[in-house]
Amino acid sequence: QVQLVESGGGLVQAGGSLRLACAASGRTFSTYVMGWFRQAPGKEREFVARIWWSGGATSYAESVKGRFTISRDNARNTVYLQMNSLKVEDTAVYYCKAEGLDNSSWGQGTRVTVSS
Repeated sequence: QVQLVESGGGLVQAGGSLRLACAASGRTFSTYVMGWFRQAPGKEREFVARIWWSGGATSYAESVKGRFTISRDNARNTVYLQMNSLKVEDTAVYYCKAEGLDNSSWGQGTRVTVSS
């Protein structure tokens, strides 16, 4: 399993941008499908974006399409989430997830707060 550490959260005004990063330990990062999820207060955790091994394929939740971009740097064992045109409803704790063939890992989360 990999260990994941997210960073880059913070407070931003609506319409602003943030870039989240998730650093992974271990030598097998490129074998994991990487994802970002989020959990708003009082709500269940939800899918945000996913990127496959080489980064050639991605998928997004409808609510973030066109505003968020997921990318990965396998040489740096890091996955990113570029968030533009942020909305108040994007406020949540954002979690990174590594999805392997027979195991998965979660990071501890990074908080994003979007003010109006």
